[in-house]
Amino acid sequence: MILTIPLHVLGAVIWVGGMFFAYMALRPAAAQMLEPPLRLMLWVGVFNRFFPWVWVAIAILLLTGFWMVFAVMGGMGGVGLHVHLMLTLGIAMMLIFAHLYFAPFKRLKLAVQNEDWPEGGKRLVQIRRTVGLNLCLGILTVVVATAGHYI
Repeated sequence: MILTIPLHVLGAVIWVGGMFFAYMALRPAAAQMLEPPLRLMLWVGVFNRFFPWVWVAIAILLLTGFWMVFAVMGGMGGVGLHVHLMLTLGIAMMLIFAHLYFAPFKRLKLAVQNEDWPEGGKRLVQIRRTVGLNLCLGILTVVVATAGHYI
Protein backbone atom coordinates (compact mmCIF):
# COMPACT_ATOMS: atom_id res chain seq x y z
CA MET A 1 0.00 0.00 0.00
CA ILE A 2 2.98 2.30 0.51
CA LEU A 3 3.35 2.52 -3.28
CA THR A 4 -0.19 1.74 -4.36
CA ILE A 5 -1.98 4.66 -2.74
CA PRO A 6 0.53 7.31 -3.91
CA LEU A 7 0.44 5.89 -7.46
CA HIS A 8 -3.36 5.90 -7.40
CA VAL A 9 -3.47 9.51 -6.20
CA LEU A 10 -0.83 10.59 -8.73
CA GLY A 11 -2.89 9.06 -11.55
CA ALA A 12 -5.91 11.08 -10.44
CA VAL A 13 -3.89 14.27 -9.93
CA ILE A 14 -2.32 14.07 -13.39
CA TRP A 15 -5.66 13.49 -15.10
CA VAL A 16 -7.98 15.77 -13.13
CA GLY A 17 -5.32 18.44 -12.62
CA GLY A 18 -4.52 18.45 -16.32
CA MET A 19 -8.18 18.90 -17.18
CA PHE A 20 -8.52 21.70 -14.63
CA PHE A 21 -5.49 23.54 -16.03
CA ALA A 22 -6.62 23.10 -19.64
CA TYR A 23 -10.22 24.12 -18.96
CA MET A 24 -9.73 26.94 -16.47
CA ALA A 25 -6.43 28.50 -17.59
CA LEU A 26 -5.25 27.47 -21.06
CA ARG A 27 -8.64 27.54 -22.79
CA PRO A 28 -9.55 31.13 -21.87
CA ALA A 29 -6.04 32.40 -22.55
CA ALA A 30 -5.87 30.70 -25.95
CA ALA A 31 -9.34 31.97 -26.89
CA GLN A 32 -8.37 35.52 -25.99
CA MET A 33 -4.91 35.59 -27.59
CA LEU A 34 -4.96 33.34 -30.65
CA GLU A 35 -6.82 33.39 -33.93
CA PRO A 36 -8.80 30.20 -34.68
CA PRO A 37 -6.20 28.44 -36.89
CA LEU A 38 -3.42 28.93 -34.35
CA ARG A 39 -5.74 28.05 -31.47
CA LEU A 40 -6.79 24.81 -33.13
CA MET A 41 -3.19 23.86 -33.91
CA LEU A 42 -2.24 24.63 -30.30
CA TRP A 43 -4.97 22.36 -28.97
CA VAL A 44 -3.96 19.50 -31.22
CA GLY A 45 -0.41 19.87 -29.92
CA VAL A 46 -1.57 20.06 -26.31
CA PHE A 47 -3.85 17.03 -26.64
CA ASN A 48 -1.14 15.05 -28.45
CA ARG A 49 1.08 15.58 -25.41
CA PHE A 50 -1.56 15.28 -22.67
CA PHE A 51 -3.67 12.34 -23.87
CA PRO A 52 -0.87 9.74 -23.64
CA TRP A 53 -0.51 10.77 -19.99
CA VAL A 54 -4.25 10.26 -19.53
CA TRP A 55 -3.94 6.72 -20.91
CA VAL A 56 -1.10 6.06 -18.44
CA ALA A 57 -3.16 7.57 -15.61
CA ILE A 58 -6.13 5.35 -16.53
CA ALA A 59 -3.94 2.25 -16.50
CA ILE A 60 -2.45 3.21 -13.13
CA LEU A 61 -5.85 4.00 -11.64
CA LEU A 62 -7.33 0.70 -12.79
CA LEU A 63 -4.36 -1.42 -11.72
CA THR A 64 -3.89 0.19 -8.33
CA GLY A 65 -7.61 0.52 -7.63
CA PHE A 66 -8.45 -3.09 -8.40
CA TRP A 67 -5.34 -4.31 -6.58
CA MET A 68 -6.37 -2.43 -3.44
CA VAL A 69 -9.96 -3.69 -3.64
CA PHE A 70 -9.21 -7.34 -4.37
CA ALA A 71 -5.78 -7.96 -2.82
CA VAL A 72 -6.12 -5.82 0.28
CA MET A 73 -9.81 -5.24 1.02
CA GLY A 74 -11.18 -8.66 0.10
CA GLY A 75 -13.22 -7.70 -2.94
CA MET A 76 -16.11 -5.38 -3.69
CA GLY A 77 -18.14 -6.79 -0.78
CA GLY A 78 -15.50 -5.57 1.65
CA VAL A 79 -15.44 -1.92 0.60
CA GLY A 80 -17.64 1.02 1.50
CA LEU A 81 -20.16 2.81 -0.67
CA HIS A 82 -17.60 5.53 -1.42
CA VAL A 83 -15.36 2.98 -3.20
CA HIS A 84 -18.30 1.78 -5.31
CA LEU A 85 -19.09 5.41 -6.20
CA MET A 86 -15.44 6.16 -6.95
CA LEU A 87 -15.23 3.15 -9.25
CA THR A 88 -18.51 3.99 -11.00
CA LEU A 89 -17.49 7.61 -11.56
CA GLY A 90 -14.00 6.58 -12.67
CA ILE A 91 -15.29 4.05 -15.20
CA ALA A 92 -17.73 6.66 -16.55
CA MET A 93 -14.84 9.13 -16.91
CA MET A 94 -12.73 6.53 -18.70
CA LEU A 95 -15.51 5.73 -21.17
CA ILE A 96 -16.13 9.43 -21.81
CA PHE A 97 -12.40 9.97 -22.39
CA ALA A 98 -12.21 6.99 -24.77
CA HIS A 99 -15.09 8.46 -26.78
CA LEU A 100 -13.41 11.88 -26.79
CA TYR A 101 -10.11 10.39 -27.92
CA PHE A 102 -11.45 8.14 -30.69
CA ALA A 103 -14.17 10.44 -32.07
CA PRO A 104 -14.01 14.24 -31.57
CA PHE A 105 -10.22 14.39 -31.12
CA LYS A 106 -9.66 12.25 -34.21
CA ARG A 107 -11.98 14.59 -36.15
CA LEU A 108 -10.21 17.68 -34.75
CA LYS A 109 -6.82 16.40 -35.93
CA LEU A 110 -8.24 15.65 -39.37
CA ALA A 111 -9.86 19.10 -39.61
CA VAL A 112 -6.61 20.84 -38.64
CA GLN A 113 -4.63 18.69 -41.07
CA ASN A 114 -7.07 19.69 -43.84
CA GLU A 115 -7.15 23.33 -42.65
CA ASP A 116 -10.93 23.05 -42.24
CA TRP A 117 -11.13 25.66 -39.48
CA PRO A 118 -14.94 25.75 -39.12
CA GLU A 119 -15.05 21.96 -38.64
CA GLY A 120 -12.09 22.15 -36.27
CA GLY A 121 -13.93 24.78 -34.25
CA LYS A 122 -16.99 22.52 -33.97
CA ARG A 123 -14.83 19.63 -32.78
CA LEU A 124 -13.04 21.85 -30.26
CA VAL A 125 -16.40 22.96 -28.82
CA GLN A 126 -17.41 19.30 -28.57
CA ILE A 127 -14.14 18.47 -26.82
CA ARG A 128 -14.51 21.46 -24.47
CA ARG A 129 -17.97 20.29 -23.39
CA THR A 130 -16.79 16.72 -22.95
CA VAL A 131 -13.75 17.78 -20.92
CA GLY A 132 -16.01 20.04 -18.85
CA LEU A 133 -18.25 17.07 -18.03
CA ASN A 134 -15.27 14.87 -17.22
CA LEU A 135 -13.73 17.60 -15.08
CA CYS A 136 -16.93 17.83 -13.02
CA LEU A 137 -16.99 14.04 -12.64
CA GLY A 138 -13.30 14.09 -11.72
CA ILE A 139 -13.79 16.70 -9.02
CA LEU A 140 -16.77 14.76 -7.67
CA THR A 141 -14.66 11.60 -7.66
CA VAL A 142 -11.92 13.34 -5.69
CA VAL A 143 -14.49 14.54 -3.15
CA VAL A 144 -15.98 11.04 -2.84
CA ALA A 145 -12.52 9.48 -2.56
CA THR A 146 -11.35 11.83 0.16
CA ALA A 147 -14.52 12.45 2.16
CA GLY A 148 -16.64 9.40 1.35
CA HIS A 149 -15.19 7.24 4.09
CA TYR A 150 -16.43 9.74 6.67
CA ILE A 151 -20.03 9.91 5.40
